[in-house]
Amino acid sequence: MDHLKTKIRHVPDFPKPGILFYDITTLLADPAGFRETIDAMTAPYVGQGIDRVVGVESRGFILAAAVADRLGAGLVPVRKPGKLPAATLGETYALEYGTDTLEIHADALGPDHHVLVVDDVLATGGTARATVNLVRRLGGTLHGAAFLIELDFLHGRDKLAGVSVASLLHY
Repeated sequence: MDHLKTKIRHVPDFPKPGILFYDITTLLADPAGFRETIDAMTAPYVGQGIDRVVGVESRGFILAAAVADRLGAGLVPVRKPGKLPAATLGETYALEYGTDTLEIHADALGPDHHVLVVDDVLATGGTARATVNLVRRLGGTLHGAAFLIELDFLHGRDKLAGVSVASLLHY
Protein backbone atom coordinates (compact mmCIF):
# COMPACT_ATOMS: atom_id res chain seq x y z
CA MET A 1 0.00 0.00 0.00
CA ASP A 2 2.95 2.35 0.41
CA HIS A 3 2.75 3.18 -3.31
CA LEU A 4 -0.39 5.17 -2.45
CA LYS A 5 1.82 7.59 -0.51
CA THR A 6 3.08 8.92 -3.85
CA LYS A 7 -0.47 10.10 -4.58
CA ILE A 8 -0.69 12.17 -1.38
CA ARG A 9 0.55 15.77 -1.52
CA HIS A 10 2.70 16.99 1.37
CA VAL A 11 2.05 20.61 2.31
CA PRO A 12 4.59 22.12 4.73
CA ASP A 13 3.55 24.69 7.34
CA PHE A 14 -0.19 24.05 7.00
CA PRO A 15 -2.35 24.88 8.87
CA LYS A 16 0.43 26.50 10.92
CA PRO A 17 4.23 26.67 10.86
CA GLY A 18 5.96 23.40 11.70
CA ILE A 19 3.08 21.16 10.63
CA LEU A 20 3.44 18.88 7.59
CA PHE A 21 -0.08 18.37 6.20
CA TYR A 22 -0.88 15.19 4.28
CA ASP A 23 -3.32 16.38 1.62
CA ILE A 24 -5.41 13.42 0.47
CA THR A 25 -7.30 15.40 -2.18
CA THR A 26 -4.69 14.37 -4.74
CA LEU A 27 -5.31 10.69 -3.90
CA LEU A 28 -9.08 11.20 -4.06
CA ALA A 29 -8.72 12.75 -7.52
CA ASP A 30 -6.91 9.67 -8.86
CA PRO A 31 -9.62 7.14 -9.84
CA ALA A 32 -7.44 4.04 -9.53
CA GLY A 33 -5.82 5.23 -6.30
CA PHE A 34 -9.17 6.12 -4.74
CA ARG A 35 -10.67 2.75 -5.74
CA GLU A 36 -7.68 0.87 -4.32
CA THR A 37 -7.86 2.90 -1.11
CA ILE A 38 -11.53 2.12 -0.55
CA ASP A 39 -11.04 -1.56 -1.45
CA ALA A 40 -8.21 -1.85 1.07
CA MET A 41 -10.02 0.03 3.82
CA THR A 42 -13.14 -2.11 3.35
CA ALA A 43 -11.53 -5.56 2.99
CA PRO A 44 -10.95 -6.32 6.70
CA TYR A 45 -14.64 -5.71 7.48
CA VAL A 46 -16.41 -7.64 4.72
CA GLY A 47 -18.69 -10.29 6.17
CA GLN A 48 -18.67 -8.87 9.70
CA GLY A 49 -22.29 -7.73 9.57
CA ILE A 50 -21.46 -4.04 9.82
CA ASP A 51 -24.61 -2.06 9.12
CA ARG A 52 -23.45 1.47 10.06
CA VAL A 53 -20.28 3.32 9.15
CA VAL A 54 -19.61 6.39 11.24
CA GLY A 55 -17.72 9.08 9.32
CA VAL A 56 -15.91 11.92 11.07
CA GLU A 57 -16.08 15.49 9.76
CA SER A 58 -14.96 16.35 7.21
CA ARG A 59 -12.58 14.32 5.04
CA GLY A 60 -13.70 11.23 6.93
CA PHE A 61 -17.14 11.67 5.31
CA ILE A 62 -15.67 11.02 1.87
CA LEU A 63 -13.96 7.79 2.85
CA ALA A 64 -16.77 6.62 5.14
CA ALA A 65 -19.42 7.08 2.45
CA ALA A 66 -17.50 4.92 -0.02
CA VAL A 67 -16.74 2.27 2.61
CA ALA A 68 -20.39 2.22 3.70
CA ASP A 69 -21.48 1.74 0.09
CA ARG A 70 -19.07 -1.19 -0.37
CA LEU A 71 -20.28 -2.82 2.86
CA GLY A 72 -23.95 -2.23 2.10
CA ALA A 73 -24.17 -0.20 5.31
CA GLY A 74 -25.72 3.11 6.29
CA LEU A 75 -23.63 6.23 6.86
CA VAL A 76 -23.75 8.15 10.16
CA PRO A 77 -22.00 11.53 10.32
CA VAL A 78 -20.18 12.83 13.38
CA ARG A 79 -19.90 16.62 13.19
CA LYS A 80 -18.80 19.73 14.99
CA PRO A 81 -21.41 21.32 17.30
CA GLY A 82 -24.43 22.96 15.73
CA LYS A 83 -24.14 21.22 12.32
CA LEU A 84 -26.66 18.40 12.81
CA PRO A 85 -30.34 19.40 12.63
CA ALA A 86 -32.01 17.03 15.12
CA ALA A 87 -31.34 16.15 18.77
CA THR A 88 -27.67 15.29 19.34
CA LEU A 89 -25.35 13.68 21.81
CA GLY A 90 -21.98 15.39 22.28
CA GLU A 91 -18.52 14.34 23.42
CA THR A 92 -15.90 16.87 24.48
CA TYR A 93 -12.23 16.00 24.23
CA ALA A 94 -8.92 17.66 25.06
CA LEU A 95 -6.75 19.47 22.55
CA GLU A 96 -3.22 20.72 23.05
CA TYR A 97 -4.66 24.05 24.19
CA GLY A 98 -8.33 23.76 25.16
CA THR A 99 -11.11 21.41 24.16
CA ASP A 100 -13.32 20.56 21.20
CA THR A 101 -16.62 18.74 20.86
CA LEU A 102 -18.14 16.32 18.37
CA GLU A 103 -21.82 15.48 18.00
CA ILE A 104 -23.91 12.63 16.62
CA HIS A 105 -27.67 12.42 16.17
CA ALA A 106 -29.10 10.92 19.34
CA ASP A 107 -31.13 8.41 17.31
CA ALA A 108 -28.37 7.45 14.83
CA LEU A 109 -27.30 4.22 16.53
CA GLY A 110 -28.66 1.67 18.95
CA PRO A 111 -27.92 -1.74 20.43
CA ASP A 112 -28.79 -3.56 17.20
CA HIS A 113 -26.22 -1.65 15.13
CA HIS A 114 -22.80 -3.02 14.20
CA VAL A 115 -20.47 -0.09 13.65
CA LEU A 116 -17.22 0.77 11.91
CA VAL A 117 -15.67 4.21 12.53
CA VAL A 118 -13.83 5.70 9.52
CA ASP A 119 -11.66 8.80 9.30
CA ASP A 120 -8.83 10.05 7.12
CA VAL A 121 -6.09 10.47 9.74
CA LEU A 122 -5.34 9.05 13.17
CA ALA A 123 -3.08 11.65 14.76
CA THR A 124 -3.22 12.29 18.53
CA GLY A 125 -6.35 10.16 18.88
CA GLY A 126 -8.65 12.74 20.49
CA THR A 127 -11.18 12.85 17.65
CA ALA A 128 -11.15 9.07 17.27
CA ARG A 129 -11.59 8.49 21.02
CA ALA A 130 -14.50 10.95 21.16
CA THR A 131 -16.17 9.23 18.21
CA VAL A 132 -15.72 5.77 19.74
CA ASN A 133 -17.21 7.10 22.99
CA LEU A 134 -20.25 8.44 21.12
CA VAL A 135 -20.80 5.06 19.43
CA ARG A 136 -20.59 3.28 22.76
CA ARG A 137 -22.82 5.80 24.57
CA LEU A 138 -25.54 5.14 21.97
CA GLY A 139 -25.17 1.39 22.49
CA GLY A 140 -23.70 0.44 19.10
CA THR A 141 -21.47 -2.61 18.79
CA LEU A 142 -18.08 -1.30 17.68
CA HIS A 143 -16.24 -3.57 15.22
CA GLY A 144 -13.26 -1.26 14.78
CA ALA A 145 -11.85 1.99 13.49
CA ALA A 146 -10.29 2.37 10.04
CA PHE A 147 -8.00 5.18 8.92
CA LEU A 148 -6.31 6.04 5.65
CA ILE A 149 -3.28 7.51 7.44
CA GLU A 150 -1.81 6.96 10.89
CA LEU A 151 0.84 9.32 12.21
CA ASP A 152 2.64 6.76 14.36
CA PHE A 153 4.89 9.28 16.11
CA LEU A 154 1.83 10.93 17.73
CA HIS A 155 0.72 7.65 19.40
CA GLY A 156 -3.00 8.22 18.78
CA ARG A 157 -3.57 4.46 18.82
CA ASP A 158 -2.81 4.55 22.55
CA LYS A 159 -6.08 6.44 23.14
CA LEU A 160 -7.95 3.61 21.43
CA ALA A 161 -6.97 0.77 23.76
CA GLY A 162 -9.33 -2.14 23.26
CA VAL A 163 -10.41 -0.95 19.81
CA SER A 164 -9.41 -2.85 16.67
CA VAL A 165 -7.54 -0.22 14.61
CA ALA A 166 -6.66 -0.63 10.93
CA SER A 167 -4.58 2.05 9.22
CA LEU A 168 -3.70 1.80 5.55
CA LEU A 169 -0.64 4.08 5.50
CA HIS A 170 1.82 4.84 8.29
CA TYR A 171 4.05 7.88 8.65
